[in-house]
Parts: sequence; C-alpha cells; structure tokens
Amino acid sequence: ENVSFPYTEKFIETPGTVISLKEGKNTIAVESSWGWTDLDYFTLTKAEATKVDASKASLSNKNASSAAKSLYSYICSEYGKSIISGQQESTWMSGGADYEMNYIKDASGKLPAMRGLDYMGDDFDGVNKRAKEWFEKGGIVTICWHCGSDFSRDYDASKADDLDWDKALTPGTDEYKALSTAMDKGAKALKELKDAGIPVIWRPFHEFDGAWFWWGKGGAENFKKLWKMMYEKYTNEWELDNLIWSLGFTASVPAEWYPGDEYVDIAGADTYVENDGSLIGMYNKVVDVVGTDTPVILHENGSIPNPENLEADGAYWSSFMTWHTEWITDSKWNTKESIKSVYNSDYVITLDELPKDLYTAAAEPTAVPTKQPGTVKTGDVDCDGKIDITDLSLLSLYLIGDNKLEGDSLKAADTTHDGDIQLTDLATLRQFISKKITSLD
Repeated sequence: ENVSFPYTEKFIETPGTVISLKEGKNTIAVESSWGWTDLDYFTLTKAEATKVDASKASLSNKNASSAAKSLYSYICSEYGKSIISGQQESTWMSGGADYEMNYIKDASGKLPAMRGLDYMGDDFDGVNKRAKEWFEKGGIVTICWHCGSDFSRDYDASKADDLDWDKALTPGTDEYKALSTAMDKGAKALKELKDAGIPVIWRPFHEFDGAWFWWGKGGAENFKKLWKMMYEKYTNEWELDNLIWSLGFTASVPAEWYPGDEYVDIAGADTYVENDGSLIGMYNKVVDVVGTDTPVILHENGSIPNPENLEADGAYWSSFMTWHTEWITDSKWNTKESIKSVYNSDYVITLDELPKDLYTAAAEPTAVPTKQPGTVKTGDVDCDGKIDITDLSLLSLYLIGDNKLEGDSLKAADTTHDGDIQLTDLATLRQFISKKITSLD
C-alpha cells in the first residue's frame, strides 16, 4: 500500500491504510518511496468493510445513448461483485498494437475485457480504428489523451507549463477561444465513435492532482474549471452522448480536486507498486470522495492485484488497467504465472465473459406481453417457460428505460425478491444464466 504523509515540522497522528493480518504473528514492513519521514508508533484498529451499491446510479448526461446506458448499467451491476480486466495498448512494439493483448493471450488463454487507448500524437484515426475493432469483438473501449495544451502533440508536450490559466479560462479572451477550439480535435474523433454506436469510457486529464501534466499545474480550482469546460462543450455543444466520464486521481486522492457528481460517472486512482496487494487504502480514499454508489476503478496499475486479496480486503475496484509494455511483460511487475492466475479467476471478467447484450438497446420502448393465466416463474421475464439470455436482455432494457415490463413479467424480473426492480436483479439473473448460482427461489 502507498501511504502519503503531509508535510509537518512536528509529530502528528495521520491516517495510514488498511492491512490484512493473519491469526498469530505478523510482520509489517515499511519501505521508503521518496522524502523523509520519522515514525514513532503505529496504532491498529479493526477496519470495517465498505458496503458499496451502485444499483441506482445513472449517467451524468441525461441524454446518454442507449448503448452508453447499457454499458454503465452492466458496470454498476458488477460493482462489488467482480473486477473487469483491462490492458493499455502500445503501438510501437514489434507485435504492433496487439503486442500486450497477444502477450496476455499467450500467458493465460484469455483477453482483457477492456482495451485502453490513447489519442497521444494525434493518432485519432488509428485509435478509432482499433476502438471499432475491439467493439466488434464485444469488448469495452476506454480512451485517455496525452497531449499539450493545444490538444496536440505527445507525452513530452503534456508535461509543459505553458498555459496562462487566468486568460485561458476566461470566456471571451483569445486564449479561451484557442483552448476551446483546440478541444474540438478530440470531440471530432469521439463523434466518429458516437456515429458508429460505440460508447467510450472517456478518461481525460488523468493524474491531474500530481501536477506533472499541464492540466494539473494550475491547481485544483483551475482544474475543475477545465474539466467542466470540456464536459459542457463535449456534452452540450458536440452532443457526445456516447461518453462515460471517468476521473482519474493519483494515489493521493485529494478531495478538493473533485469536479462534482454532475460531471463524473466513474472515479479512480492509480499507482505502480511491485506487489499484488489489494490497494485497499487507496480504494477507500476514492470512496471517501465519491461515495459508495459510484463505481471506483484502478485506472492504471503496474502489478495486477491478486483477486483473493481484493475479496479478502473488500477492495471492490470495478476494473483494473495494466499499463503497457514492461508493466505487463516484465516479471518484476507481473509474471506469466500471475497473469494466468488472475485472468482465469472467477472474480475477474475477461473478454469472453462479457454479456452478448452488453450494448443492446431498443429504438422505442415496447411492452412485453403478460402471460395469463399462470404461475410467475422468477427470472422468466418474457413468460415463455424458459430462463435465458432473452430474459436478461429484456430486464437490461427495462432498467435503462428502453423497455416496459408489466404484470407477471414485472414480478418475474424481481430476482432478489425485495419488491424493487434494480441492477441487483439484473446481476442475479446474469449469475443464474451463467450458472454461477443454481436457483432464483
């Protein structure tokens, strides 16, 4: 776990992290990262597990596309029950853009559910091409963007400090107009994906609170203005209703940088540690900021957390995203054995395990006929005597507002028997159909 200590010239007590202790003798090791810290003592108290429930969460953009709603519904339904696997691509290795994917496939026989892409270097055409291909495979697409303050160029430009924040964020100035116009480059590329019906987990301005990228060098208040400026421009002007907005903190997770629930759909943090711990301390920091009803992701990582540690510690990361090249191929970070173990864990969702109806959407709400008369069979939403993928699809469409359920169909959809139809019912039905549970009674 990463533990950050605030600057002080006197001894203070500060919150640390959550650790798992086994019965009997335990050894707690403290290793330095950077800086200097004098430690006097540790106080251990029993930690309470965080209870999360995103079943009633909805996208910040009320005009979001049906496909985006469907994807978000799935993410929310799995939150707290499993973790979605993800891998960031590189494009310059000998194996091409599938270098990392091929490595994982070779090690585990599986592919990640989510592919991470980057508009860095103005690679809009290449990224969109690969995003479309991954979508056609049934996978999830997430995009970040290393760029300069002109929303162009590459990684080096992203670390420059060349923006006049006061002028750039004041409407009517030449600098504001230039910044706004530059943002259109990304919007144009994302619109191509919108027109193709592809929802995108959009992760701009990542690691903003670290202040190593230009978008974080103006401080918290300016960052929030920048985030809202892009959000409103992309949502209202460009009508990019295919975006799911993902906010990516560093390991520190300072609350004062949070733009607000109305601008964020998913939040996360990242760190690069050479062990398979759950990162529960960092996870809890994000939950403290966004609450228990917003999916929290490990938006970048080196070593992949061990699923057993995640479940044991209650670190309910919605997804992980291993960084490219050596972070997945170097055994210092991940061995082939650990990759195989993770990708074949029942707790980890891989590409082949994503539902076939992940992006299913109906053009207009349609009512499902009620079976009359007869006994209601839990899970049999279409009342045809069978419980199958059709029932799952109908329930999914109902939850995103694209389908009506009435009478026995509505009763059958209540798979948790609590009198309310929500995402937990969808998750339970999906577990039954995939044979992870044997009964809905």
